[in-house]
Amino acid sequence: MLDDVKDLLGEQGPFVEQLDQFSIRPQQQEMAAAIVDAIEARSDLIVEAGTGTGKTFAYLVPALCSGKKVIISTGTKNLQDQLFNKDIPLVRKALNIPVTCALLKGRSNYLCLHRYRLQKQELDKLPPRSITQLQNVEHWLTQTKTGDIAEHVAIPEGDQIWPRITSTSDNCIGSECDDYQQCYVMQARRDAQAADLTVINHHLLLSDMNLQDDGFGDLLPTADAYIIDEAHQLAEIATNFFGTGVSTQQFIELATDIKKEYLAHINESQDINKLADRIVKTTRDFRLIFGEKSKRSPWNAISGNENVVKQVDELYEDLEAMKEALKPLCERATEIENCFTRLTVLQDRLNQVTQTSTPEHVHWFEVHHRSVSMHLTPLNIADAFQSRKAAKTGAWVFTSATLSVSGGFDYFVKGLGLTDYQTLLLESPFNFRKQALLYTPTGLPEPNDEDYTYKVVERAVEVLKESQGCAFFLFTSFRALNIAKERLEKMLDYPLFVQGESPRDVLLEQFRKTPHGILLGTNSFWEGVDVRGSALTCVIIDKLPFAAPNDPVFQARLDALREQGINPFMNYQLPMAAIMLKQGVGRLIRDINDYGVLMLCDPRLKTKSYGKTFLKSLPVMSQTDTIDRVKAFYNYYQPDEAETA
Repeated sequence: MLDDVKDLLGEQGPFVEQLDQFSIRPQQQEMAAAIVDAIEARSDLIVEAGTGTGKTFAYLVPALCSGKKVIISTGTKNLQDQLFNKDIPLVRKALNIPVTCALLKGRSNYLCLHRYRLQKQELDKLPPRSITQLQNVEHWLTQTKTGDIAEHVAIPEGDQIWPRITSTSDNCIGSECDDYQQCYVMQARRDAQAADLTVINHHLLLSDMNLQDDGFGDLLPTADAYIIDEAHQLAEIATNFFGTGVSTQQFIELATDIKKEYLAHINESQDINKLADRIVKTTRDFRLIFGEKSKRSPWNAISGNENVVKQVDELYEDLEAMKEALKPLCERATEIENCFTRLTVLQDRLNQVTQTSTPEHVHWFEVHHRSVSMHLTPLNIADAFQSRKAAKTGAWVFTSATLSVSGGFDYFVKGLGLTDYQTLLLESPFNFRKQALLYTPTGLPEPNDEDYTYKVVERAVEVLKESQGCAFFLFTSFRALNIAKERLEKMLDYPLFVQGESPRDVLLEQFRKTPHGILLGTNSFWEGVDVRGSALTCVIIDKLPFAAPNDPVFQARLDALREQGINPFMNYQLPMAAIMLKQGVGRLIRDINDYGVLMLCDPRLKTKSYGKTFLKSLPVMSQTDTIDRVKAFYNYYQPDEAETA
């Protein structure tokens, strides 16, 4: 396919001449060469590429030069957009090759013209803010070519107007829609079918696998190679797709859509409206049984509750009554027929998730602010993933900065059921021994001590004074974050940026622009965050990130492993936490000129035998347990500030 991929990324290659600050990295060249081999052999390859490897270019160069049909899947829609709008154009221009590329997202990311028009017919039922937003969308419609709602930066992704004017697989009426030829979703899929390279996300990849397995055809084009970036997320996301779930919000949305479509296409009596209102009332009454507090619990905790049983039966009967009313109307309007099909599917799901579960599944529910969802989640997705993957023949490349634990890939491989594969473990090209210092303070209590977080903050303040802010303070719980926020406000004058007070991207941009800032975050800030330079010279992690044992899905997996005679801690909890820690640590050094202190507060790193597993999984860096060494480190990198402090 391509004999000189290393040369393209080498000293005589086009990137040196065309891109500022491009550096030659042997790790990047080695990764690219391995991907070439995998694509040509149509084999599986697992690559851990340490921070700074440049893995994006390492897989884009082989993909674009292969002459093959390639699909690249990323962890999030934000990464999708960055890859398609920034990285691919740079690489394609440098290589000067005429490769066609497409961006494809899930259906709900595109404006639905049919639902948009329905919403415009009901302006009198919308709150004033939604009417204003709808007017903004109307103006945007004259400009957009893709209908991708991410283009409309004036309206946040989570705004309540978007679900009203986008579609889902449930409420789309497909080829019977009057707007089918102009449909943005169908246009995106046609572009993907015609393109040499298509950028998707893991949710879409797994949706496609599920549809194929159920006999509903393809969302994605057939490809010669699949490159899975941020592959460490794939197994966890897959559990949501290979199970069954239903939310009360889906019943309310269905009832609302039935009323809209009936009004638009038939509108002969009030019977349908009354039945729809009855479904909404029963659904909301069902939600009230679960109380106000958000939580996740096993289904058997409430399955015997008489009120739950009664309300499920009542909702099922209401759905049955609506089904009988809609059945004779299906021939008169495709939209009504679609609602009837949705109703049948949701009724079947309700039946599944409220009955006795199987040993292969975790049966649980989650209470949200306005709804409750019920789930049957597979304990193990390895076999399901493998059977679906087998239908997509071709090369599979799995890559991330965090796939290995103590240098091995067993945890990742077992999670996806991979059998025949090659592996490549590439260390970061950054000089962590010089650029970073690992500080593990002594004298802290065990993490289960009630004063633990208070003590952690006291010791963290010592470091934050030396770093002069410029830090990420990462927590394993919101409770600890809130305690730290309260204490830091009293103990330091540096500006604080706290998760939840602004959208993530806004918070990050404020942090980057504000001198001496300290960002407090939990799970979503442990990965996928890139802050380079002097804005971030310190990362503090309060505890080893073991998953909460009270989560019903997590607990059920532990029980299942015990029943199989497998140690759940060593084979599941520990490797999962090690990979999460690697993600958090990866926030510190993002560039060849970066430097910083990594403060790991948890004493179990030194007092427990498993602490070695965590330390072996991290980049090799200098270590200390004294604050004086931390001071010396910052004095070395900040001599001017040290003299004036």
